[in-house]
Order: sequence, then C-alpha cells, then structure tokens
Amino acid sequence: MTIQSGVAQTLSSPIVRVVLALIGAALLFVLGRELKKIPPKLMVLMATAFMDMVGLLMVVPLMPFYVKKLGGEGVDFLGMHLGIGILSGVIASAFTVAQLLSSPMWGRFSDKFGRRPALLIALSAAGVAYLVFGFAESLWLLFLSRIVQGAGGGTVGVIQAYVADTTEPEHRARNLGWLSAATNLGVALGPVVGAFAVVLGHKDLLPGDGEVRMGTAAPGIVAAMLCGITILFAWKYLKESKTHQHLESERRRPREALLRVITHSGEPSSRLIWIYAIAIGAFQGTFPVLPLFLNDKFQVTEATIGYFFMYIGSISVFARVLLLGKLVDRMGEARLSRFGLVLLALGLFTMPLAPNLLFLALSVAMLPLGTAFTFPCVTALLSRVINPADRGLYMGLQQSFGGVSRIIAPLWAGFAFDTLGQGVPFFTAAVFVLATISLGLGLDQYAKRPAPAQAA
Repeated sequence: MTIQSGVAQTLSSPIVRVVLALIGAALLFVLGRELKKIPPKLMVLMATAFMDMVGLLMVVPLMPFYVKKLGGEGVDFLGMHLGIGILSGVIASAFTVAQLLSSPMWGRFSDKFGRRPALLIALSAAGVAYLVFGFAESLWLLFLSRIVQGAGGGTVGVIQAYVADTTEPEHRARNLGWLSAATNLGVALGPVVGAFAVVLGHKDLLPGDGEVRMGTAAPGIVAAMLCGITILFAWKYLKESKTHQHLESERRRPREALLRVITHSGEPSSRLIWIYAIAIGAFQGTFPVLPLFLNDKFQVTEATIGYFFMYIGSISVFARVLLLGKLVDRMGEARLSRFGLVLLALGLFTMPLAPNLLFLALSVAMLPLGTAFTFPCVTALLSRVINPADRGLYMGLQQSFGGVSRIIAPLWAGFAFDTLGQGVPFFTAAVFVLATISLGLGLDQYAKRPAPAQAA
C-alpha cells in the first residue's frame, strides 16, 4: 500500500471520526470549564468572532476545489497560461487586497464613530460575499466574492482595538489569546460544517413529491445564514467599547501613520507591525497551495481537508486557553513571541518532508502553537506603545502591512508550487519567519514583566 492511499484510507476510517469527536468534546469541556474566567464584554465579542469565523472557514478550504472545478487545467490570460496553483493564489490574494485597502479606513472609522457600527457593517458585507460565492458559476464571480468579503474583513484591527479598549495592559495578551481561541474554534469547526453543507446540498429538502436541492450553492447559503444570525446577536448584545473621546488634533492621519511605519522602522510600533506582517504573510501565504499539496502527496480531498483545519484549530484553542496566559506570566510577551516564531518556522520547514501521517501531524502541530504564542503577544505589545487615540488606526495598519505580505506570499507560493517544487513555498516561508526574530530583540522593556518569584 502506498503512503498516499494509506493516508487517504486512514482519514476516511471510522476511527478518525471517533477521534475527532473526542477532540471536539474535549474542546467544549475545556472551554466550559474556563468560561467563568472570561469578562462578560469579551465573552460577547468572542461569540461574535466565533460565528463569523465558522462562516469564513466553511468557504476557505473549499475555495481551491471550486477553482479547480471552474478553472479546469488553468486559463490563458494575456498570452500566459495560469495554472490552478497560481489561480488559487490570485483569488486568495483578492481578499487580502480588499482587506489591505479597507483596514486603515475601518480603524479610523472605529476611532471616530465607534467599534460596534464598524463590525456590524463588516458582517453584512460578509453575508453578501457568501451568497455570491455560493452561486458563482465562473472564476470571476469567485474573485468578486473574495473582494467583497475582504472589504468587510478589514475589521480585524477593530476587534483587536475593542479588546484593548476594555482590558488593562497586563491582561491584553491573555484576552487577545482568548479572542483568538474563539476564532480558532471557528477554524476547527467551520470546515466540518462546510463539509456537512456540501453533503446537505445533495439532499432533497422537501418531503413528498416536490424536490428542492441547494446543490453546490449550499456552503455559501449556510454561511450567509450563520452570518445573519451573527449580525442579530451582535446587534442585541455587543455594546460599544470606545467611551473616551479624543480631540482630532490628538490623532494621526492614516497617511502620516503609514509613512511613519516605513520611514521610522526602528521605532517599537514599526518593528512590531513588521514582525506581524512578515510572519503572518509567510504563514498564511501557504494556505492556497496547502490543499493542493495534501491532495497530491496524501490524496486528501474536499471531503477530508476539513480534518486538517479542525486539527490545527483544536490545537490553537488548547494553546490559547491553557498555555498562553501562563507562559505570558512566566516569560513576558516579547520572549514568548520569539519562541513562537521558532516553532512556526520549524513547522513550515518540516511539513513538506513528512514521510507519513504521524510525522505530518507533529509538523502541523507546531503551526498553531507558533501562531498562538506569537500574534497575540505582538498585538498586545503594539497596544502598549501607541497613543490610545490611534489604537484603531494602528491596529488597522498592522492588518494592512500583513495584507501586503499576504498578497505577495500566495502569488509566490502558487508560482513556486507550479514551477519550482511543492515544498519550496513552505521552505521559503520558514526562512522569512525566522528572519523576523531579529526585529523583536530589545522589545522586552515594553513587555509584561514576570512576578519576582517567577523571575527568580
């Protein structure tokens, strides 16, 4: 039996489904036990972020398969042949381009008018995008759905600013980790719901002689329905977090702040933004080719790809809930973020070398551990070193700079996957992640300091 057929058979076995069910039960148990530690305001935001992420991750793992179905062997454009890997990268980058352009505007909008209206508008845009995705019959409509969703997805910085508004500096990394845990629970469960929606699309929804089937539109329709529920929930329970009014003269203009990050790259805020941007771009840039890599090497299909995302999301939740707070108390945000970068780079580098499912599982496990220890700490540090009047703006800029790298990285990953070798996108991503460690040196003075007994 070949490695590929063995892995495919393993993923389709009832044992795997039982293990995944146990993982899901463990996640619910851990979260239920820890709920009493979460501030009520954060709980509402976590629920909103969770539902939004379930809808997003219903769609994202299916996107490369939709591209392959609609694009066939690729398309010819301006005399060039674009393969499926490059097309997947282009469509993934469409989301990031829209997010890149919208993030600073959402950040400044939320600084001026409030976090709550910004989030409600963004959720509405996401619902429209899911419907466009569901009924897309061409690559251009897939492209359009990602643009609309990206325009609404520029509010990640707004959500982070919401947490910073309602949290003391020493607790921000922990609470950002909780928020990440909620979104990663959505990452874990979203693909499974998406796979269920694929099956549901083939079912007759009407009893009797009548017949109504959602077909391939089912994932988009179900995601849009979840988005509608999230909007109603947020409208009723999500309260405005921005209570302090700042004079316009206290705020920096978006263009001024943007140029400041570029021209004063040695400042703490600029270095933190660059760390976040390069690392998250290198990591997420491999996503468009990851399903294609797993399909070619291990015969993973759209019916089983959700298991990998569930595995990654589950580890992310456990790391953020059980480990992040304790490690921040022990190491501080700056040191822990550097440790996370090392784990992330190791996971990316060793994943293409996996000879079997066990090795692959160990490599993949380092990815969510690395991101859990890196990104909440970097964002918490950024919230400490900036003016509170510019909190939404700088959180948006962080997402915008990350967006630039997430535009370039998928294009490189698709090109490298098609022409240089399937492992090249992952190897180069690991090198870039390791390079960001030097930017974090010397930031320990801004980090949460361990208690004296722990430091000793």
